[in-house]
Amino acid sequence: MTEDILKEIAVAGLILAVAIILSLFVGRLLTRIVTRYSRRTGSTLDDVIVKAAMFPLRAGILVFAMEFALKQLSFVPVEWAETLSRIFFVAYALLLFLFLYRLLGGVVIWYGREVAHRTETELDDKFLDLFRRMALLALTIVVIIMILDRFNIEVSALIASLGIASLAVALAAKDTLGNMFAGLSIMVDQPFAVGDRVEILDINTWGDVQEIGLRSTRILTRDNRTVTVPNSIIGQGLVVNYSIPENRYRVQTHVGVAYGVDVEEARQVMIEAIRRQDWVMKDERIEALFLEFGDSALIFRIRCWINHYLETRRVLDNMNTALYNALNDAGIGIPFPQRGLHMVSNVQVERVNGLDRGAGSNQ
Repeated sequence: MTEDILKEIAVAGLILAVAIILSLFVGRLLTRIVTRYSRRTGSTLDDVIVKAAMFPLRAGILVFAMEFALKQLSFVPVEWAETLSRIFFVAYALLLFLFLYRLLGGVVIWYGREVAHRTETELDDKFLDLFRRMALLALTIVVIIMILDRFNIEVSALIASLGIASLAVALAAKDTLGNMFAGLSIMVDQPFAVGDRVEILDINTWGDVQEIGLRSTRILTRDNRTVTVPNSIIGQGLVVNYSIPENRYRVQTHVGVAYGVDVEEARQVMIEAIRRQDWVMKDERIEALFLEFGDSALIFRIRCWINHYLETRRVLDNMNTALYNALNDAGIGIPFPQRGLHMVSNVQVERVNGLDRGAGSNQ
């Protein structure tokens, strides 16, 4: 072994030794910096990032030093250069993959532990795992394609196959994917939360939201039945949220009074009947609006405010009962629809027909 070769080996060994020391120093330095920075920010996200980057960074320093050290050795055959280049490329790609894999998993865990519980919906909690799996799958496919391409392996056919397979899966799971994307939009827009009372107008369903899932939303109706509604229906339809912006709610009903009564007297009777009830908010306006001339009655709309929307059905019953009794006590009639029926005898029909024929013959 010549002296030049010994010098090259010594230089390569020195490079590796410096890389090992640098790797240890970088690890301790990052730990100290993050510790001090975390105390100021109060967040553990920076800890997650550094923890994910610690091993790949230190290993990357060693891999780079090894690559640089091998280049100092003149006795390494030239035909090995391309093979070594590919090996180091794979090493860097795997270290990058490891960093992104650990970073993604750490961020998801951090979000679930420190952020997700602060939101009003549980949909983001359920979406986290799905998002992590999809991101990891995409990351793995990208890294594999990069490595295969570096080894001059044709990847266009693989990419085309993946595209066709993805299209086939998307078409087969069109409804499921539509519900999932609608669930994501519900999470972002937050039109309602668990516990809210909602009405889905398109399917004539209303009740209290029990659970907001990734594919569907469960609603508990007032007759204690659970209705599972696909999120795509909610995303495309009209949803009324009775819990937002507050619990108070305005109820209304329609009453017809007989023609000929004094409109103002009927109005005051109905308003006072509602004002005497204990469930009405007396500091809010109580109205009896004369809306239209009906076929058999003058139509009034009576409306008032109550403290909580949960009492709507019971209040409507009490409201109609109070109005009926008050109008009866005041002697104001509540007419029912009436229709007039006129009977025509056969003799009259024949007489009319005969006149018609006679008139036609004289023309």
